[in-house]
Amino acid sequence: MERLTHQEENVMLHVWQLNECAIKDVVDRMEDPKPPYTTVASIFKNLENKGYLAKRRFGNVKVFKPVISESAYKRHFLSGVVQSYFDNSYKELVSFFAKEQKITADELEEIIRLIEKKRK
Repeated sequence: MERLTHQEENVMLHVWQLNECAIKDVVDRMEDPKPPYTTVASIFKNLENKGYLAKRRFGNVKVFKPVISESAYKRHFLSGVVQSYFDNSYKELVSFFAKEQKITADELEEIIRLIEKKRK
């Protein structure tokens, strides 16, 4: 799975939310100042070439659908980050966020509850 650029990830986040869309649908959802339609169309073409999007025609409109799910993308690249930067340890990842004060005690307790719930 090829890593996406920041712009490609931004477009994919919209596509994942919409599930099936035209380029205009994504442009309309983007924050101001909106990029030109042609720029977003180029990003769609790149995503299609990388295997992230499938295209079909609906009349005169090209409709796109994600080929790779958001969860599969997150899982793949988060695993790479954990492996490369945290010695393949999710404990080290959470410790890092705790030390950097990027996660609260309440959030950690919620994570523990989720883990315990999964075990049952």
